[in-house]
Formats: sequence, C-alpha cells, structure tokens
Amino acid sequence: MMNEKDMVNDILSQTKKSMGDYTNAIGCTSNQALRGAYQQLRDEAEQFQVQLGNIAQQKGYYTAPKTTNQQERQQLKSQLNQSMNQTQGGNTTGMGRRS
Repeated sequence: MMNEKDMVNDILSQTKKSMGDYTNAIGCTSNQALRGAYQQLRDEAEQFQVQLGNIAQQKGYYTAPKTTNQQERQQLKSQLNQSMNQTQGGNTTGMGRRS
C-alpha cells in the first residue's frame, strides 16, 4: 500500500502528464469546440496541480526550487552563452558560417 506522500507525488506526476497530453491535443485539432474543451480540461488540471502542490509543500512532501534574483539569472545566462560559444568553436554568427 502506498503512503500519502507517494500518492500525492504520483497524482502530481500524472496530472503533469495529462496537462501535456491536453496541450498536444489542442495543437492537433482544428475543431474549435473540441479545442475549447481540451483547453478547459488543461486549465482545470493546472489549477488542481497548483492546489495539490501547495498542500504537498505544506506537508513537507515537496520543496519548491529556489528562486533566483536578476543577478543570478544574468550570471547563468552569461555562463550558458560562453559555453555555447566554446562548443561552436567561437562561431557567433549563426547558421554555421565563419566570419
């Protein structure tokens, strides 16, 4: 038998998958009524996930990722750009052309 923490985490995981499936279905249909129904289901699943996620945090089942400030985001962006430039051999012009 699963304990409460495992059940909550399983439900959160399944809800996340459902949201992705709804999003995929939205992109695959041209029927506006069906598209609207999928959007409503996705939105409801998102609201449910937020509510259950808050409960999971309160019970200590889940710890949200640390938020970053502007300086930390800029530093990470710079490191990523530097790494990409090194991987591309210094090619910053795009499309594989060398300057």
